[in-house]
Amino acid sequence: MELVVISDTHLGTYGSHAKELYKYLSSIKPNTLVLNGDIIDIWQFRKSYFPKSHLKVIQQIITLASKGTKVYYITGNHDEMLRRFTDLNMGNFSLVDKLVLELDGKKAWIFHGDVFDASVHHAKWIAKLGGLGYDYLILFNRLANWFLNKMGKEPYSFSKKIKASVKKAVKHISDFEETATELAIENHYDYVICGHIHEPKILNKINRNGSTLYLNSGDWVENLTSLEYNKKKWKMRRYDESNFVNFVSPTDEEEVLNHKLIASILFSK
Repeated sequence: MELVVISDTHLGTYGSHAKELYKYLSSIKPNTLVLNGDIIDIWQFRKSYFPKSHLKVIQQIITLASKGTKVYYITGNHDEMLRRFTDLNMGNFSLVDKLVLELDGKKAWIFHGDVFDASVHHAKWIAKLGGLGYDYLILFNRLANWFLNKMGKEPYSFSKKIKASVKKAVKHISDFEETATELAIENHYDYVICGHIHEPKILNKINRNGSTLYLNSGDWVENLTSLEYNKKKWKMRRYDESNFVNFVSPTDEEEVLNHKLIASILFSK
């Protein structure tokens, strides 16, 4: 396919679905891969927790780059520490704060979206505390769903219920979408692509000045979603475990080869 956009994988946290993400990344061969922020959660990074499954996701991204995929890593708020290295280019890998791509004659404006979040900029400690609380909520939710599964009942999402019932959360999401689309229309972008709010969506927005297509890639904590663009069409892809029942992890020999590929891209001139 031509383009894949993922965001908010939050590697390094308990809530990240790294194993599922690794399977998905191993199944695609896009011309361009955009990592739209909060890929590695540096805010909550702890030396005691960065399992092999999380490391394998990074390895797979670099492997894709070494095999010809152009990879853009757009910085978010949870990996904002990387912004000091913005405009770093290393082979097929680029680190940027925002990105404009031309897709079949149309312009796509891509950025994480934390620039619209006042709490991130004016009360960072509250945002970090909220992020930690969210991580533990997701962990507790997984435990609850394990019991529900054993009882033969449907899984339940605490965070989605909170978002849907708390007026401030609903308004925040609505305001986020409105701000992003108004700016995109004002600047004549055909597509505006964000992450940050963990709310996957494809929505055509129109106002008196024009129209744009708003897309949010969601996350790999709750929704396990990605955006795929191919043959002039956008698609929201949701991870489905049934598509990977025959998935085979790389052998030790293949992993050695992958390490060599990683070395080749890191040290390429």
